Amino acid sequence: MLNLKKELGTLNMPWEKEYGYAQAVKNGDTLWISGQLGHDKEGNLAVGMESQFEKTYENIQILLDNFGMNADDIVEEVIYVTDMASAFQARKRIGTAFYPNPQRVASSIVEVTGLALPGQMVEIKIVAKK
Repeated sequence: MLNLKKELGTLNMPWEKEYGYAQAVKNGDTLWISGQLGHDKEGNLAVGMESQFEKTYENIQILLDNFGMNADDIVEEVIYVTDMASAFQARKRIGTAFYPNPQRVASSIVEVTGLALPGQMVEIKIVAKK
């Protein structure tokens, strides 16, 4: 049976239909944001770890905005990266710019051998609650 309480969010990327998933799903007061990448509106990846972090958080902000939420509503993030050393430094700088108070977010960072797209260095999954 279809859950009519669910609201779906999109960034209108071709891979949403190709792989069959929603960029974001809100049910009640909780929003789950699928792993976000550091791409522009045409789907082109930014170059470098810091640039990908910046674009990833920009895409997260777009999805939060669509549901009337902001970074302070985020309760958890899981970060997947291909290079822990450079990612850790980038997250320290970019994360403190994105979050009003980074210590109010449960955060995990995991190094992986590869991500979905060639050249992709970071992916961030979010849970937010109003």
